Amino acid sequence: MMLSGSGSSVMWFRKGLRIHDNPALQLASQGASHLYPLFVVDPHYMEPDPTSFSPGSSRAGLNRIKFLLESLVDLDLSLKSLGSRLLVLKGDPAEVLIRCLKEWNVRKLCFEYDTEPYYQALDTKVKNFAVGAGIEVCSPVSHTLFNPTEIIERNGGKPPLTYQSFIKIAGQPPPPLTITHSSLPPVGILGSCDVSEVPTLEDLGYGDAKQDEFSPFKGGESEALKRLAECMKDKAWVAKFEKPKGDPSAFLKPATTVLSPYLKFGCLSSRYFYQQIQDVYETMPKHTSPPVSLSGQLLWRDFFYTVAFGTPNFDRMKDNKICKQIPWKDDDKLLEAWRDGRTGFPWIDAIMVQLRQWGWMHHLARHCVACFLTRGDLFVHWERGRDVFERLLIDADWAINNGNWLWLSCSSFFYQYNRIYSPTSFGKKYDPNGDYIRHFLPVLKDMPKQYIYEPWSAPLSIQTKANCIIGKDYPKPVVLHDSASKECKRKMGEAYALSKELDGVVSEDDLKNLRRKLHEGEEQETKSKRSKNTAV
Repeated sequence: MMLSGSGSSVMWFRKGLRIHDNPALQLASQGASHLYPLFVVDPHYMEPDPTSFSPGSSRAGLNRIKFLLESLVDLDLSLKSLGSRLLVLKGDPAEVLIRCLKEWNVRKLCFEYDTEPYYQALDTKVKNFAVGAGIEVCSPVSHTLFNPTEIIERNGGKPPLTYQSFIKIAGQPPPPLTITHSSLPPVGILGSCDVSEVPTLEDLGYGDAKQDEFSPFKGGESEALKRLAECMKDKAWVAKFEKPKGDPSAFLKPATTVLSPYLKFGCLSSRYFYQQIQDVYETMPKHTSPPVSLSGQLLWRDFFYTVAFGTPNFDRMKDNKICKQIPWKDDDKLLEAWRDGRTGFPWIDAIMVQLRQWGWMHHLARHCVACFLTRGDLFVHWERGRDVFERLLIDADWAINNGNWLWLSCSSFFYQYNRIYSPTSFGKKYDPNGDYIRHFLPVLKDMPKQYIYEPWSAPLSIQTKANCIIGKDYPKPVVLHDSASKECKRKMGEAYALSKELDGVVSEDDLKNLRRKLHEGEEQETKSKRSKNTAV
């Protein structure tokens, strides 16, 4: 049955969970007699998965699902204040949407353009139906400052692979929309579409999920704009912001904006954020510049989005033209020790506990644990670490997460593999007393500060007094850092040499042969060490 209302529009929310600077919402409401603001609860993303290593679905940890639900509740309240509401449906998004488009006799479908492979495939399916049904489709770019397609076109059909070349091509971003909505067209007749309010965690089947601590950061556009306003008040901080400076151990008051999760879900427009920063700069005698400035961080975000969009297989090593082929280890035990905060290196473990509990940690803390897992100490594949971040981070973003893992594993973008983050001395520079470790690893709270970063070096009497026996109450280190990092550098050197020799075209067989060669080298070294020890 077709319902009346030929001037009806659907605004399909996915990311872009905001009212401000939302071109898709603006296009959907323009001239519409009725507006259907729609969000589909996608089982692909939301359904509980009891087999996963932490509470959540197969794709996302509970912190991120909770953040999304909070963002939807906030969006619903904003829509209600404008005479509308958020219509929540459940099921496969393409099927649900096509059913609603038929039922509501829709004239126009609007949604924000998304560069992620999952959404690209989904959007093609929906667009094909809509166009065939004579429905106008509007899909403006507003999740990023620039349109990645345009940047790639301007660069001769391929993405710029350095930040500087990206900046040169990109120029100045367009300003955000200045329009503010005083009201929206009413919701039309819903017919037989099964619409509900925003579900709770319990509604989704997470009532029994056990999680010790939830993220202190609450989702939603209102929260995003409040946090942004607080940041912009401190004009000197905005003007002086300089990455990679900042304290990765500051947790009671993080040494950064913590706006990344709001950008990830589109609760905050990156164009509006960029304009707010520019407004502050205009009032200050001087300010930092990209790539280290605050505006420079938003440009980094766009850089990764553009490279990710223009690079086939960006999220893996195999068949990824910009990724170095490296014979990483596939060691589940080492991966799990890292993932669960049981490596025996308190700085690394505390960061991983913060990730598990809060779904967030400072960018330098992320750098440390990513380097440690891959080229620094454990030589485990960056894709395995990426999957853990992808699950647990509330700001997990397909382009940026993959881009950073490629960078930090020296697989792409950055190639100085001899420069590593020390798992013992790096954190000490910021937090000599180990307060961050004491907070996230309470088992070490009474360890004297001279041993807090290397508790295995404390005499047994000190360990006993601190109620923490290494190997019993807290694990022994899974590797000896000095020899492990030396071994990692040797393997990286071999992989880089092979890549150079073969002009970057390294086959699966080449990689297998290199892995065999490295393994034989390790066995030889172990034998010679044994014979030395026997001789002694």
